[in-house]
Amino acid sequence: MKNMIKQYETSAIPPLGGGGARSISVLSPATVANVVCGFDILGFALNNPTDEFTVSLSNEVGVQIINNDDFNLPTNPEINVSGAALLAMLEECTDVKGFTLISKKNIKPGSGIGSSAASAAGPVVAANVLLNNRFSKSDLVRFAMFGEKVASGVKHADNIAPAIYGGVTLIRSIFPLDIISIDAPPLHVTVVHPQIEVRTADARQILKQNVLLKDAIKQWGNIAGLVAGLIQHNYDLIGRSLEDVIIEPVRSILIPGFNEVKQKCKDAGALGGGISGSGPSIFMLSKDAATAKAVEAVMKDVYNRIGLDYQTHLTTINQEGVKVV
Repeated sequence: MKNMIKQYETSAIPPLGGGGARSISVLSPATVANVVCGFDILGFALNNPTDEFTVSLSNEVGVQIINNDDFNLPTNPEINVSGAALLAMLEECTDVKGFTLISKKNIKPGSGIGSSAASAAGPVVAANVLLNNRFSKSDLVRFAMFGEKVASGVKHADNIAPAIYGGVTLIRSIFPLDIISIDAPPLHVTVVHPQIEVRTADARQILKQNVLLKDAIKQWGNIAGLVAGLIQHNYDLIGRSLEDVIIEPVRSILIPGFNEVKQKCKDAGALGGGISGSGPSIFMLSKDAATAKAVEAVMKDVYNRIGLDYQTHLTTINQEGVKVV
């Protein structure tokens, strides 16, 4: 990766305005979306894992993509998540011909921890630095949503917003964009990724199109309670509000061991948790590192017994979002 970046930097043109860096490298974080009851409106960024992207200005029209990993993602920018986001940005940059992107994915596509959002958010943040930060964070989310549409067929921002803003975010509205950062208390996050793939587009197709009023009322109460608990740094209220009566009962059938993992993790002291994004990853929130570690042991025990390969992440909430390195 470093050799590829160094080789390209020797021939890249300077950024607009003259001088400065010839290319920008960033780390783009994994994210947890929905946060149980907040379907499509709540999300938070993780300190690990992260994807690596390097963006350079190009004399060629459009977006050229170099993949430096083994995921065999398309290099045609129109059907590549990163490429679609950068193309959307280029449409509003009449003084820029194009970008070259070097991409190294560490967040496995289809894992449920915002792989597509990391791919969309990281490159537009890097490109914006090259352009002397001419666009706002809200603009960057708007561009990155074109990438999410490539991935899932729907423009949604609950992964992208925390990836770009950092921390916990509430998307009050997409059209027009209205993103609110939430001052959450310190939280430790344990994630288990069973090694199966659940495509976001497929996970959306199985959702019910009609919701009972009594379920909607209960869900609204949980969303309001969760947001209030985060703002008040009230761990008990956070735990009571981590309940989903609409999405989780449907999607959880796609994830082996889900109900057992969730219950045993809560028994081990977790505040609560659920499906990360559309799955198959499961996340749990804890007040302290020791509890988060005990929760990881529970997750490992369940999947060892089931006989399903898995990967775990012990981390905290990333307050910065995409980071220039």
